[in-house]
Amino acid sequence: MSDTSESTDDAGAASDGADDAAAAVDAEEVRHVADLARVRLADDEVDEFAAQFGDILEYFEALDEVPETEREEELVNVMRPDEVREGLSQEAALANAEETEDGFFVGPKVS
Repeated sequence: MSDTSESTDDAGAASDGADDAAAAVDAEEVRHVADLARVRLADDEVDEFAAQFGDILEYFEALDEVPETEREEELVNVMRPDEVREGLSQEAALANAEETEDGFFVGPKVS
């Protein structure tokens, strides 16, 4: 277990910052997440997931580089106004129902 923490510290010391995201997820964190998810992982799977989690974190870091845009402060409702129209009669609404009772639809019983 100490080998993993030492290798993580070495990777985190990279001066270009490229390995920082990969170093941010170590084997212990992957095992913790697997325990929370109740998933059993082999040692080789732990290493694979640690690398994948690092890649995912790199994608999230890329979002920090997306410039913010100005948006229009005043929003306008683009929906049409409600109009009252003639609806179906109760008989017409129930005409295609498989089963009705006292003027209502009858659905399956739920336990």
